[in-house]
Amino acid sequence: MKIKSVRTRVWTWKGPTVPPQGNFCTNASDALWMKGDAMSSFRFHQWLTCEVETEDGTIGIGNAALAPSVVKKAIDDWYAPLVIGEDPFDYAYIWEKMYRRSHAWGRKGVGMTAISAIDIAIWDLMGKLVGKPVFKLLGGRTKEKIPVYYSKLYAGSIEAMQKEAEEAMKGGYKAFKSRFGFGPKDGMPGMRENLKRVEAVREVIGYDNDLMLECYMGWNLDYAKRMLPKLAPYEPRWLEEPVIADDVAGYAELNAMNIVPISGGEHEFSVIGCAELINRKAVSILQYDTNRVGGITAAQKINAIAEAAQIPVIPHAGQMHNYHLTMANTNCPISEYFPVFDVEVGNELFYYIFEGDPEAVDGYLQLDDDLPGLGITISDKHLQHFDITE
Repeated sequence: MKIKSVRTRVWTWKGPTVPPQGNFCTNASDALWMKGDAMSSFRFHQWLTCEVETEDGTIGIGNAALAPSVVKKAIDDWYAPLVIGEDPFDYAYIWEKMYRRSHAWGRKGVGMTAISAIDIAIWDLMGKLVGKPVFKLLGGRTKEKIPVYYSKLYAGSIEAMQKEAEEAMKGGYKAFKSRFGFGPKDGMPGMRENLKRVEAVREVIGYDNDLMLECYMGWNLDYAKRMLPKLAPYEPRWLEEPVIADDVAGYAELNAMNIVPISGGEHEFSVIGCAELINRKAVSILQYDTNRVGGITAAQKINAIAEAAQIPVIPHAGQMHNYHLTMANTNCPISEYFPVFDVEVGNELFYYIFEGDPEAVDGYLQLDDDLPGLGITISDKHLQHFDITE
């Protein structure tokens, strides 16, 4: 059975949106002087779907949320010709072929995201061809069900954050992730505002539940070193991406302080890049993004390296490819879960493009043992809200 075509589409949301508030989350561009809305970089209202089809008409679905229009061009012009004509079950060879043929320019960023989208589609395709869910191909069930953490709580007013946390508690979650709204540019007043919001969320969820804290690369090493002792009394499970992704030494220094566990890897690319984070003890929790790091083929290799180092892996974002990896790996203890919500930042688009994502019940997700592939389909329910580029 050979691959006969690779189809990419970019889905641009044109429907109603919830405008994000100012200071709802720090980000790497906070270090710059900017005019206008400094948070505009957070609105990624595009997504890419990648459909890999075999000669018998079976279609595997992959996706990418990073720079979709550029990734589409890379797949259409470069990677698709490398894949067409191959046996999808030669996935390791196909992966190496894509990786090595584009190594001079594609081993980070857009190139690896394109490889990821195709690789995820190939795993979905293989599952459909053999009639098994992807997690069964990866080793099978290691959990009765997957615990998830509620991932929203963007920084806003204390009252709004507490109200959201109270509503989320009704969902039975045992873990919650909140975002910081202030960083180095905001000085000591911003630091105090950050701490007020951590305290406010803790007041609602208590200390018997986990609280994760997200910086999204918006701090620097000096600021993070000052913040860690102040955060320790609130017992965070981790501090996520405190510095820019390239500052591996900064990650390692913060993690070595052993005050709050440091997490990251969402913006790392490739097996070797994640191995460096592990070997340098830069993170206590690894959070690669499957549709950036090289897809499921690369993710499984990274999982093995991390398990050998006893570093837990909690892939960035929800989405079905991550749930299958989490189900099949003992070293993946929990999954991130974005609640179904009106389109705001962009994480929500997954629910408007695809059908089949399981809904969290009492803080857990379940995968179907009898549903082949990843278990998702491309939806036609919201087509009027998208501009679709073939």
